[in-house]
Amino acid sequence: MIFYSFDYMRYSYLILFYLLTGFAGFAQTPDKNLVQFSGLIVNADSATVVPYVNITNITVRNQIYAANYKGYFSFVAHEGDTLTFTAIGYRKEAIILPRGLAENKYTILVKMKQEILNLPTVRVFPWASLDDFKREFLTMKFADDDLAIASKNITRESLASLASELPRDGGEMQSYNFQNNHTRLVNKNMNQRMSNPLLSPFAWGALIQQIIQGDQSRKGN
Repeated sequence: MIFYSFDYMRYSYLILFYLLTGFAGFAQTPDKNLVQFSGLIVNADSATVVPYVNITNITVRNQIYAANYKGYFSFVAHEGDTLTFTAIGYRKEAIILPRGLAENKYTILVKMKQEILNLPTVRVFPWASLDDFKREFLTMKFADDDLAIASKNITRESLASLASELPRDGGEMQSYNFQNNHTRLVNKNMNQRMSNPLLSPFAWGALIQQIIQGDQSRKGN
Protein backbone atom coordinates (compact mmCIF):
# COMPACT_ATOMS: atom_id res chain seq x y z
CA MET A 1 0.00 0.00 0.00
CA ILE A 2 2.86 2.36 0.66
CA PHE A 3 4.31 1.85 -2.83
CA TYR A 4 0.88 2.24 -4.37
CA SER A 5 0.28 5.52 -2.58
CA PHE A 6 3.71 6.79 -3.61
CA ASP A 7 3.09 6.04 -7.32
CA TYR A 8 -0.36 7.56 -7.16
CA MET A 9 0.99 10.75 -5.65
CA ARG A 10 3.79 10.94 -8.22
CA TYR A 11 1.39 10.65 -11.14
CA SER A 12 -0.90 13.23 -9.54
CA TYR A 13 1.97 15.69 -9.33
CA LEU A 14 2.89 15.04 -12.96
CA ILE A 15 -0.65 15.65 -14.17
CA LEU A 16 -0.87 18.83 -12.13
CA PHE A 17 2.47 19.98 -13.54
CA TYR A 18 1.36 19.49 -17.17
CA LEU A 19 -1.90 21.30 -16.50
CA LEU A 20 -0.09 24.24 -14.99
CA THR A 21 2.47 24.46 -17.80
CA GLY A 22 -0.25 24.12 -20.46
CA PHE A 23 -2.13 27.13 -19.16
CA ALA A 24 0.98 29.11 -18.25
CA GLY A 25 0.79 31.16 -21.40
CA PHE A 26 -2.76 32.19 -20.72
CA ALA A 27 -2.03 32.83 -17.04
CA GLN A 28 0.58 35.43 -18.01
CA THR A 29 -2.14 37.70 -19.39
CA PRO A 30 -5.05 37.52 -16.95
CA ASP A 31 -6.31 40.96 -17.98
CA LYS A 32 -6.90 39.87 -21.60
CA ASN A 33 -10.04 38.15 -22.80
CA LEU A 34 -9.80 34.82 -24.59
CA VAL A 35 -10.76 34.83 -28.29
CA GLN A 36 -11.47 31.97 -30.66
CA PHE A 37 -9.28 33.11 -33.54
CA SER A 38 -10.21 31.56 -36.91
CA GLY A 39 -9.54 32.38 -40.53
CA LEU A 40 -8.58 31.41 -44.03
CA ILE A 41 -5.19 32.01 -45.69
CA VAL A 42 -5.17 32.74 -49.43
CA ASN A 43 -2.75 33.93 -52.10
CA ALA A 44 -3.02 37.70 -52.56
CA ASP A 45 -2.59 37.47 -56.36
CA SER A 46 -4.60 34.40 -57.36
CA ALA A 47 -7.01 34.05 -54.39
CA THR A 48 -6.06 30.36 -54.07
CA VAL A 49 -5.61 28.86 -50.62
CA VAL A 50 -2.13 28.58 -49.09
CA PRO A 51 -1.90 25.28 -47.18
CA TYR A 52 0.09 24.38 -44.07
CA VAL A 53 1.03 27.93 -43.01
CA ASN A 54 2.82 28.28 -39.65
CA ILE A 55 1.13 30.70 -37.24
CA THR A 56 3.24 31.93 -34.31
CA ASN A 57 1.81 33.76 -31.31
CA ILE A 58 4.71 36.00 -30.37
CA THR A 59 2.98 37.43 -27.33
CA VAL A 60 2.45 34.05 -25.66
CA ARG A 61 5.95 32.50 -25.66
CA ASN A 62 6.00 31.91 -29.43
CA GLN A 63 3.29 29.29 -29.45
CA ILE A 64 3.09 27.73 -32.91
CA TYR A 65 -0.05 26.60 -34.75
CA ALA A 66 -0.58 25.39 -38.30
CA ALA A 67 -3.28 25.79 -40.93
CA ASN A 68 -4.63 22.68 -42.65
CA TYR A 69 -4.29 21.78 -46.32
CA LYS A 70 -7.28 23.99 -47.15
CA GLY A 71 -5.67 27.04 -45.54
CA TYR A 72 -8.07 27.07 -42.58
CA PHE A 73 -7.03 27.56 -38.94
CA SER A 74 -8.75 28.00 -35.58
CA PHE A 75 -7.26 28.25 -32.08
CA VAL A 76 -7.61 30.20 -28.83
CA ALA A 77 -5.70 33.45 -28.34
CA HIS A 78 -5.95 36.70 -26.35
CA GLU A 79 -7.04 40.15 -27.37
CA GLY A 80 -3.99 42.20 -28.34
CA ASP A 81 -1.80 39.18 -29.19
CA THR A 82 0.63 39.56 -32.09
CA LEU A 83 0.59 36.67 -34.55
CA THR A 84 2.85 36.04 -37.54
CA PHE A 85 2.14 33.91 -40.64
CA THR A 86 5.06 32.25 -42.41
CA ALA A 87 5.24 29.87 -45.36
CA ILE A 88 7.91 28.84 -47.84
CA GLY A 89 7.79 31.05 -50.92
CA TYR A 90 5.64 33.75 -49.28
CA ARG A 91 6.35 36.96 -47.44
CA LYS A 92 5.95 37.04 -43.68
CA GLU A 93 2.68 38.60 -42.51
CA ALA A 94 1.77 39.83 -39.02
CA ILE A 95 -1.50 40.92 -37.38
CA ILE A 96 -2.61 42.09 -33.94
CA LEU A 97 -5.88 40.85 -32.51
CA PRO A 98 -8.07 43.85 -31.74
CA ARG A 99 -9.23 44.64 -28.21
CA GLY A 100 -12.75 45.21 -27.01
CA LEU A 101 -14.44 42.66 -29.25
CA ALA A 102 -18.20 42.34 -28.92
CA GLU A 103 -17.91 38.53 -29.01
CA ASN A 104 -15.26 36.11 -27.86
CA LYS A 105 -14.42 35.12 -31.44
CA TYR A 106 -12.62 36.79 -34.33
CA THR A 107 -12.48 35.68 -37.99
CA ILE A 108 -10.10 37.04 -40.59
CA LEU A 109 -9.02 36.49 -44.20
CA VAL A 110 -5.22 36.52 -44.41
CA LYS A 111 -3.69 37.42 -47.79
CA MET A 112 -0.08 36.39 -48.33
CA LYS A 113 2.07 37.60 -51.22
CA GLN A 114 4.49 35.35 -53.02
CA GLU A 115 8.17 36.13 -52.59
CA ILE A 116 10.17 36.17 -55.83
CA LEU A 117 13.75 34.97 -55.49
CA ASN A 118 16.14 35.64 -58.39
CA LEU A 119 18.56 32.74 -58.45
CA PRO A 120 21.85 32.95 -60.37
CA THR A 121 22.01 31.30 -63.76
CA VAL A 122 23.56 27.85 -63.77
CA ARG A 123 24.85 26.31 -66.99
CA VAL A 124 25.29 22.55 -67.15
CA PHE A 125 28.06 21.34 -69.46
CA PRO A 126 28.13 17.79 -70.86
CA TRP A 127 31.67 17.04 -69.73
CA ALA A 128 32.71 14.75 -66.94
CA SER A 129 35.81 16.69 -65.89
CA LEU A 130 37.71 19.90 -66.48
CA ASP A 131 40.28 18.09 -68.64
CA ASP A 132 37.55 16.85 -70.97
CA PHE A 133 36.19 20.38 -71.22
CA LYS A 134 39.64 21.78 -72.14
CA ARG A 135 40.16 19.06 -74.75
CA GLU A 136 36.79 19.71 -76.35
CA PHE A 137 37.31 23.46 -76.22
CA LEU A 138 40.66 23.29 -78.01
CA THR A 139 39.21 21.14 -80.81
CA MET A 140 36.02 23.17 -81.10
CA LYS A 141 35.08 24.55 -84.52
CA PHE A 142 33.58 27.99 -84.25
CA ALA A 143 30.64 28.89 -86.43
CA ASP A 144 31.10 31.33 -89.34
CA ASP A 145 30.10 34.94 -88.89
CA ASP A 146 27.48 36.70 -91.03
CA LEU A 147 30.02 37.89 -93.64
CA ALA A 148 31.41 34.38 -94.16
CA ILE A 149 27.92 32.91 -94.48
CA ALA A 150 26.94 35.59 -97.02
CA SER A 151 30.10 34.96 -99.05
CA LYS A 152 29.31 31.24 -99.23
CA ASN A 153 25.75 31.92 -100.34
CA ILE A 154 26.72 34.07 -103.36
CA THR A 155 29.30 31.76 -104.92
CA ARG A 156 28.75 30.56 -108.48
CA GLU A 157 28.03 27.02 -107.38
CA SER A 158 25.47 28.13 -104.80
CA LEU A 159 23.68 30.41 -107.26
CA ALA A 160 23.63 27.71 -109.94
CA SER A 161 22.22 25.19 -107.47
CA LEU A 162 19.53 27.65 -106.36
CA ALA A 163 18.63 28.51 -109.98
CA SER A 164 18.19 24.85 -110.85
CA GLU A 165 15.98 24.13 -107.85
CA LEU A 166 13.91 27.27 -107.47
CA PRO A 167 10.78 27.58 -109.65
CA ARG A 168 10.45 30.48 -112.12
CA ASP A 169 8.47 33.51 -111.10
CA GLY A 170 5.90 35.39 -113.20
CA GLY A 171 8.41 37.74 -114.86
CA GLU A 172 10.70 34.89 -115.92
CA MET A 173 7.79 32.88 -117.33
CA GLN A 174 6.58 35.90 -119.33
CA SER A 175 10.04 36.51 -120.78
CA TYR A 176 10.41 32.81 -121.59
CA ASN A 177 7.03 32.65 -123.37
CA PHE A 178 7.73 35.87 -125.32
CA GLN A 179 11.05 34.48 -126.53
CA ASN A 180 9.43 31.19 -127.62
CA ASN A 181 6.65 33.01 -129.48
CA HIS A 182 9.18 35.25 -131.25
CA THR A 183 11.28 32.26 -132.33
CA ARG A 184 8.15 30.46 -133.56
CA LEU A 185 7.06 33.44 -135.66
CA VAL A 186 10.52 33.87 -137.19
CA ASN A 187 10.70 30.20 -138.16
CA LYS A 188 7.20 30.36 -139.62
CA ASN A 189 8.05 33.35 -141.85
CA MET A 190 11.21 31.66 -143.06
CA ASN A 191 9.32 28.49 -143.98
CA GLN A 192 6.74 30.52 -145.86
CA ARG A 193 9.49 32.30 -147.84
CA MET A 194 11.18 29.02 -148.70
CA SER A 195 7.92 27.46 -149.91
CA ASN A 196 7.13 30.38 -152.34
CA PRO A 197 9.47 30.06 -155.43
CA LEU A 198 8.93 33.68 -156.44
CA LEU A 199 10.51 34.82 -153.22
CA SER A 200 13.50 32.46 -153.47
CA PRO A 201 16.67 33.86 -155.13
CA PHE A 202 17.82 30.34 -155.95
CA ALA A 203 14.64 29.73 -157.91
CA TRP A 204 15.16 32.92 -159.87
CA GLY A 205 18.74 31.93 -160.67
CA ALA A 206 17.65 28.49 -161.93
CA LEU A 207 14.94 30.09 -164.08
CA ILE A 208 17.38 32.53 -165.68
CA GLN A 209 19.82 29.69 -166.34
CA GLN A 210 17.08 27.68 -168.06
CA ILE A 211 16.15 30.65 -170.26
CA ILE A 212 19.74 31.16 -171.34
CA GLN A 213 20.13 27.52 -172.16
CA GLY A 214 16.89 27.57 -174.17
CA ASP A 215 18.04 30.56 -176.22
CA GLN A 216 21.32 28.89 -177.04
CA SER A 217 19.60 25.72 -178.17
CA ARG A 218 17.30 27.69 -180.47
CA LYS A 219 20.22 29.49 -182.06
CA GLY A 220 21.98 26.23 -182.80
CA ASN A 221 18.94 24.82 -184.58
